[in-house]
Amino acid sequence: MVQTIESNEQYEAALKSGKTVIVDWSATWCGPCKMISPVFVKLAEEFTNIVFIKVDVDEVPDAAEEAGISSMPTFQVYQDSKKVDEMIGANPAKLRGLLEKYN
Repeated sequence: MVQTIESNEQYEAALKSGKTVIVDWSATWCGPCKMISPVFVKLAEEFTNIVFIKVDVDEVPDAAEEAGISSMPTFQVYQDSKKVDEMIGANPAKLRGLLEKYN
């Protein structure tokens, strides 16, 4: 399941979950984001011990700025509230590889 984040508080709480978290930073106007979104949802069903969250950079701009997001889609992996990995772009095979590294 992918949780949609709508506030800075939700974002901070998700990172503090104690689990590995992958963040899909996207925007409604971003074509590649729309293309990769169903893949992200499908991977969430497969990698059940990773928390999947989706953040719209226009809806939660403070969190996006804090995370250093400059292009979308960007996928960031967090452990213990710290960013440990990042991938930019809508590449399903690379996204799967990123998740396999932390599964």
